[in-house]
Amino acid sequence: MAKGDKFYFENFAASTALSKKAALYLVECLENYNPENIEVMLKEMHEIEHSADKKKHEMNKALAKAFVTPVDREDLDMLSHNLDQVTDKIEEILQKFYIYNIQAVEPSVIDFAKKIVKSCELLCELMGEFENFKRSKKIHSLIVALNDVEEECDSLYLTSIRALTKEQSDVIKVVSFGKIYDCFESCADACEHVSECVGAVIMKNT
Repeated sequence: MAKGDKFYFENFAASTALSKKAALYLVECLENYNPENIEVMLKEMHEIEHSADKKKHEMNKALAKAFVTPVDREDLDMLSHNLDQVTDKIEEILQKFYIYNIQAVEPSVIDFAKKIVKSCELLCELMGEFENFKRSKKIHSLIVALNDVEEECDSLYLTSIRALTKEQSDVIKVVSFGKIYDCFESCADACEHVSECVGAVIMKNT
């Protein structure tokens, strides 16, 4: 692999590390939730998201100048965009707590956040293997593992929404937490989509 090619894989690794940092911070915020601190939480989360945006901009700049890339530049751009989406969607979850003036969290919300952490941890492993995708013996199992976590999130989404509509009579709370669960589900899908993109790139280049 050409020396300059390492930039792309290092950029992906840094992007996924930021997604994991955002997911861990989300769990911390929810486990110690205090609505009076929501603006401080949002500011901290946005700083993480902004750092992730910088990684995407660095990738865009490098791709614009590159003559030869380790895989098709369109694939690198697609993967960079999808990685950025993960961190964006984690930030969006916390934003919903601010928008809907949530005063206390539901236990299943924390469970969901921890599953997002698990997905981000797997993404970090996946990006660590991606540079050597032609020889790696772990990539396929990591893609499968990400799919498994996404299915767990689907199940948690269904049970959480059902419990919410069965047990809550407060319409505003039902609507608010419904939107929050939608964001969690979208974030889980974004994590899986990254793994699907990696799988497609590997298939195309082996």
